[in-house]
Amino acid sequence: MKTVFERPHSLFDLPYPYCPGCHHGLAQRLIAEVIDELSISDRTIGVGPVGCSVYIYEHIDVDFVMGAHGRSPAIATGIKRSRPGTIVFSYQGDGDIAAIGTAEIIHAANRGENISCFFINNAIYGMTGGQMAPTSLLGQKTQTSPRGRKVQTEGYPFHLCEMLAVSEGSAYIARVALTNPRLIKKAKEAIRKAFLTQIEEQGFSLVEILSPCPTNWRLPPLEAVKWLEEHLMATYRIGEIKVKEGVTNAC
Repeated sequence: MKTVFERPHSLFDLPYPYCPGCHHGLAQRLIAEVIDELSISDRTIGVGPVGCSVYIYEHIDVDFVMGAHGRSPAIATGIKRSRPGTIVFSYQGDGDIAAIGTAEIIHAANRGENISCFFINNAIYGMTGGQMAPTSLLGQKTQTSPRGRKVQTEGYPFHLCEMLAVSEGSAYIARVALTNPRLIKKAKEAIRKAFLTQIEEQGFSLVEILSPCPTNWRLPPLEAVKWLEEHLMATYRIGEIKVKEGVTNAC
């Protein structure tokens, strides 16, 4: 019998560490698949975060550096500048990249650092117990916004991709979701394009990946996916947000 689907070579065969219904595992599989297909595992270095995303160290078979909370883009910058022949990526959650790490990601993009960043947006702080994140939606109830997020007290949801897209240093910015096979295929194409943008030395790239957090959203996994499609995707539109001239053909 012919094998048509198997575990990527760069993905370790380990037990699934995330909550049921979380899309971190799927996002990491796609990254591993692209690393395999581009044959770059021997020169790829990942920079991980603080938060649920931290488990990526244990699951993708490339060299990793652990960053202090929010500082992954700065560390990735240092690695890339000191070892320009490597492929460097960061993998960060919304609390890491859009809260404590806002300055690092904005300035990395503005400088046009030739790195790739993957941003998991589940609109809440996951590992620390479900507090409101910069990306939480208006009206969304969390541990620190029990009556729902309000503009008057917590401001608006934070659109990181749109902010980075206006920077002259950013080359490729996209937002994707993983709620059905068609969107999973588009997400993989965006991840591939982010890596190719770096390989071709076009500048900074970032892919935001919308993900459910059933545990802290207090929803069963299937309902969490539906909530993501009906609410999160309504606030954060998926698609390619910026493709700089000279970047590989749009996915």
